[in-house]
Amino acid sequence: MKKAKIYKPNKTAMQSGLGKIDKWVLEFKTKDPTRNPLMGWESSSDTYTELKLEFTTKELAITYAKKNKIDFEVIEPKERKVVKKSYADNFLN
Repeated sequence: MKKAKIYKPNKTAMQSGLGKIDKWVLEFKTKDPTRNPLMGWESSSDTYTELKLEFTTKELAITYAKKNKIDFEVIEPKERKVVKKSYADNFLN
């Protein structure tokens, strides 16, 4: 049976804003990773690992996984800690 993880991806280092980070991704786990003896790369004959399905909500991703009988685990995103800063704070302390 296929196993997958459902998560909300982090923004890349090239992103500074919060746009386009509201999608959820269903990604399949590798069943039997093997190591290439020549190059040392990790490879697998499992083609499901190449799939990344994007959903607008977590519930849609869970519904899709249940409908297609996919074992899944949901990884909840960590809450962002926002510290409000002001230019005046540099001179008050």
